[in-house]
Amino acid sequence: MFRGSAATKIDEKGRLKVPSEFRRILEERYGTEVFITSITGDSATLYPLPVWEEIEQRLSLVASTNRARQRFLERVNYFGQQLRLDGQGRVVVPQILREQAEMVGDVVVSGRIEHLEIWNRERFDRKLGEEPFTEDDYRALADLGV
Repeated sequence: MFRGSAATKIDEKGRLKVPSEFRRILEERYGTEVFITSITGDSATLYPLPVWEEIEQRLSLVASTNRARQRFLERVNYFGQQLRLDGQGRVVVPQILREQAEMVGDVVVSGRIEHLEIWNRERFDRKLGEEPFTEDDYRALADLGV
């Protein structure tokens, strides 16, 4: 499981070095192939390829005419790219996604159990301030048994 977060940088060539604590889990459990994408373009999501393939398998059971499926695939394929970690644990974030999500310089990589989320550091700090965790959030989690 991916948990916690780590501050890192995207270099001038658009490469993200996956933080070592996440890289170890990624390589040991899933290998070095990943799918990096976004739905909204405000951040990037890095899926170990086997995890992404499970999502694709579930999507393949949905009718190809389903509008939600179409919109989802339009976005994840527009922003997405299948990649392999290089020998130093780096991946190139697709240029269109870097530009849309303002991913230059300082970023934060955050564990999301089965995948990683990558945010422009300033944008994520702003998001946390604008979207506080509320009593309704606590109740919703309690309703889910968390």
